[in-house]
Amino acid sequence: MITGRNSRSEILALARGLEDGACSARSLVDEALERIAAPSGEGARSFVLVDVKGARRLADHIDVLRRTGRAPSPFAGIPFSVKDLFDVHGQVTTAGSKVLQNSPPARKDAPVIAHLRQTGFIPVGRTNMTEFAYSGVGLNPHYGTPASIWDRKTRRIPGGSSSGAAVSVAEGTTPLALGTDTGGSCRVPAAYNGTVGFKPTHGTLPSEGIWPLAPGFDVAGPFTRTVADAALAFDLMAGRAPQLPAERPLSTTVLGIPQDLVLEDLDPLVAEAFERTLSALSRAGAQLMELRNIPMPRIREHGIIATSEAWSVHADMLRQFGNSYDPRVRWRLSMGADITPEQVCEMQRVRREMIGRFTASCGICDAWVMPTVPNLPPPIATLEADDETYARLNFLALRNTFTANFLNACAISLPATAATEPPVGFSILAPAGRDHELLTIAAAIEQAISVY
Repeated sequence: MITGRNSRSEILALARGLEDGACSARSLVDEALERIAAPSGEGARSFVLVDVKGARRLADHIDVLRRTGRAPSPFAGIPFSVKDLFDVHGQVTTAGSKVLQNSPPARKDAPVIAHLRQTGFIPVGRTNMTEFAYSGVGLNPHYGTPASIWDRKTRRIPGGSSSGAAVSVAEGTTPLALGTDTGGSCRVPAAYNGTVGFKPTHGTLPSEGIWPLAPGFDVAGPFTRTVADAALAFDLMAGRAPQLPAERPLSTTVLGIPQDLVLEDLDPLVAEAFERTLSALSRAGAQLMELRNIPMPRIREHGIIATSEAWSVHADMLRQFGNSYDPRVRWRLSMGADITPEQVCEMQRVRREMIGRFTASCGICDAWVMPTVPNLPPPIATLEADDETYARLNFLALRNTFTANFLNACAISLPATAATEPPVGFSILAPAGRDHELLTIAAAIEQAISVY
């Protein structure tokens, strides 16, 4: 039994179609595989592995179960995609790298994959990503870079690191894609592709069977096209009975808007979309509160904890296989070599203090809101051509999203523009552990703005 508000949900619509015979697991899987193979799309770059035989075999099995009344759940037969960080039984987890391509296949599914499989969801393939998840722009010199859904003629960056995951949902290949988020990797690609991307509170989903970047920050999260589907996916990934977001009138909601850092140097179209969204929320009854004099984490200064953890994960492999890494990823990882334990300890203290200030601010407001990223996705060629430009735009892409990771917040990015407009993301943050409350607020915001 699925409880909650009567919200729009693509996943529930597919479940109803499966139940009443309007579609079958095999037809849904075949449609996903056709989209991946379509030369007009980005499937060749957004997927690094497509499990054609395995997905069809599982779909046929689920169709037999459904015909005999033994389907494991209403969702049995719905396809999803998996970021190349997750272990899937029988597949090699390459983490977007050539370094791991000769590793043995996974002996079992990562728990979040296992939970989805138990309900009958069908993994159709592994999605491309920034090598070892260490960038916010999504470039991958090993497997190619999928283009953002917007302005395909120019070929713009998809955002990272979960690049292929966002593109697979944006193109309509799958209604659900699994990604991870360490500094913004579920929200930056969502913003650049006009999808929903949800970063749960760190530790709320099992991390076993997921190749780590910075274990103190890494968390799995879903990409979907609606908040309702993100909420369903979050519960299903955790192995819980799913529920839709509850009803919440915006007239009871206070939204805080940090005035420092996250509103600086916005692209004019991003600034316009953000102000337009705030106006829509105000008309819907939300109370908007400007937040001033609250210390904000800055990725260049406060990112050393994650950088140190990433170096610890990769130090031995870099010594052995450093020449096989993407040079830009290798450079970023190597920055952790000179960080001392004393520096990390001091930054942990600063982090605890900032988390306390953030949590206290949410005593007078229900959540923070901000633009997900300050800019529109730039052309891929611009970043490929110049290391300095790459570094600058990478930090810019992650600047706002890093706020939630450092503050151990749960966060979600919603599309703030229509599909015919350049993609802009609208982010909502809440303190750790308030994931379901955040999703409820996000669903109300989604309904109020209706992407205009």
